[in-house]
Amino acid sequence: MKKFLKSAALACWGIGYAVRSERHMIFHLIAALFACGLAVAAKLSPLEWIVLIMMISLVIGAELINTAIEHAVDLASPDKHPFAKIAKDVAAGAVLFFAFAAIITGVILFGPFFWSLVKG
Repeated sequence: MKKFLKSAALACWGIGYAVRSERHMIFHLIAALFACGLAVAAKLSPLEWIVLIMMISLVIGAELINTAIEHAVDLASPDKHPFAKIAKDVAAGAVLFFAFAAIITGVILFGPFFWSLVKG
């Protein structure tokens, strides 16, 4: 149990590092808080909440993995190298892919709520 707690503490430190050092992580967290507030206002169903939480988890998880890949590549290849650029760009592309999927999911989840506001 002690080993597990130490591993969990190190993982939490890693999340904290990403939050402190990556401006995109702050943006994703603010967007997640906004989406959760909107979900409360829209009175999402439990299944819709699950979908929302999964999308938030995917985007933030991808950002964490992207941060790890960027640092590992910088360590392995401190000089500029085309393969290092590819690794970093592909990792960033994964974050962008999940972010676009989250936006589309948000439109589907919150569209009816906004439509009801427009219709009155």
